[in-house]
Parts: sequence; C-alpha cells; structure tokens
Amino acid sequence: MKTSPMIMTPEVANALENGLPVVALESTIITHGMPWPGNRDMALRVEAIIRDRGAVPATIAVIDGHLHIGLSGEEISALAQTKNAMKLSRADLAFAMATGRTGATTVAATMLAAHRAGIDVFATGGIGGVHRGAEDSFDISADLEELSRTPVIVVSAGAKAILDIEKTLEVLETKGVPVVAFGQAEMPAFWSRNAGLSAPLRLDTAYEIAEFEKTRRAFGGHGGMLIANPVPRKNEIPTAQMEIHINEALSAAEKDNITGKAVTPYLLDKIFQITEGASLETNIALVINNAELAADIAVALTAG
Repeated sequence: MKTSPMIMTPEVANALENGLPVVALESTIITHGMPWPGNRDMALRVEAIIRDRGAVPATIAVIDGHLHIGLSGEEISALAQTKNAMKLSRADLAFAMATGRTGATTVAATMLAAHRAGIDVFATGGIGGVHRGAEDSFDISADLEELSRTPVIVVSAGAKAILDIEKTLEVLETKGVPVVAFGQAEMPAFWSRNAGLSAPLRLDTAYEIAEFEKTRRAFGGHGGMLIANPVPRKNEIPTAQMEIHINEALSAAEKDNITGKAVTPYLLDKIFQITEGASLETNIALVINNAELAADIAVALTAG
C-alpha cells in the first residue's frame, strides 16, 4: 500500500499556475465508452477542440496508482488499449491509488480530482443519476452527491437517457444543485434534445454561465453546477425512437441479471447494437459539443 502523488502534465501545470482556462475530461469514456481505436481518436479529437477554443484539456485517470491530471498522447493511446481498467467513482478512487491499480474516472471521481487540482470546468457526455426502478433497487449514481458537494461546473448533455430523468432532477433540486439548460427551455435527454421536461434554469451564453458561477462563489459553500447542453439538432435521435431502444436494452439487462456499475456500460453497448451504431455517432457529436461549450465557459471564467 502506498500514498500516490498527483501528476500533472507540464501543459496543465503551467495553465493552472498562470490562471489560464483548463477543462477537465473524464476517462471512462475512453476505457468503457467505445472500442479501440475510435476511443483514442475521439479523446485526442476532443482535446484538440478544447485547445482550439483557447483552453487546456486535462484528461484525468489513475495509472499504476498515480492520479494523472492531464495525459500525453501516448498515455491516452495506452489507456485506450488497457483491458480491465477499474471504473472509478469517489468510493474507489483512493483505493486504486493506494493499491497501484489503473482505472478510469467517472463523473464523480473526475469532479473530485479536478477540484483538488484547481480546475473549475469539466466536460463529459452525460451524468449518472437515478436509475429507472430505483424505488426497488436504490440504484442512484454517486454523480448526484458529488454535484452537491464539489464546486465544479459540469457540462453534459443532461443525464443519460437510460435513467429516470425526472427523478434525477428532483434529487438535484433537493441537493441544491443548479441545473441550467443551454439555449433552450427544455431539458435534453442525452441522444435527444428534449426529455419532455422543463429545465429548472436557462442561460444562452458561456459568459452568462460564468457570471452565474462567479455570483455563486461570492456566497461560498456551494457545490457544483450542471449545464445541460442539447446535442446538435442534426445529430439527435428523437426521444420516442430512443425510448423504444432503451426499453429493449433494459429488458435485456434484466434478463441477463446485470446490476451495479455494469448496468450503464451494458445498456450503452446494447443500444449501440440495436441502433446499428447510430447511438455512438450521436454520443461522439454530443461530447464534442460539450467540450466546445466547456472551453468557452472556462475562457469566460478566467477573463478579467
């Protein structure tokens, strides 16, 4: 057992030291989100997009027990080919570090690590939340608790559509987490632009989001903020169509007795098969869209 230091790339360390905009990125999308080599190509593409928007990307992962804040291209390529990487949330992040394991960070673990490093903005695909049937399974993602306690702006396409979005919003409201839809009054539903629910809050520019966050900081003691950024219209899969696919995937998961952390990757893979790859194309589009907005918010936050 050992205590492992945090390792930053020179690019990230220099940006943080000089107050430059930085955007954190999770790594489960690399290890559990899509197959090689598409996972590597997407990760590198997202990092390039963030740099093009004037910010520095910081992909976060644990490699051989070391918490990395930012990865080199070679490290991303190696992680993308890693078999049996742990899927790390708040509960097991320190375990992986203490035991010298390699693991990819979920939303919760990425928020925790980003805040420790001094990064204020994080781009992901979709957050976890209240699973359908949680009244029986009690399956609720640690992402919601992390959003209530860790002051990081999380830019996503909302909660993953495989979840109970309405209950997820109720939990976030109870925990005092601002949920801001970007550019529309409706909550997005990951692959779809409209979940059929009104968004609690709406803002239309990265500057407005940054000003909201600066005002929150003046009060102190706040947790995170969730930005629900709808997938571009040209890339969306309509809600009604996705519901059919999701229900089919949920039935398969129940039949195969899939539980716990295995549920989300199982459902995403099953939906990929059902949609003949269309869901993955939409997933890539929304991740890119979120990275662009997150970079713009980070730039606005560091502006004078």
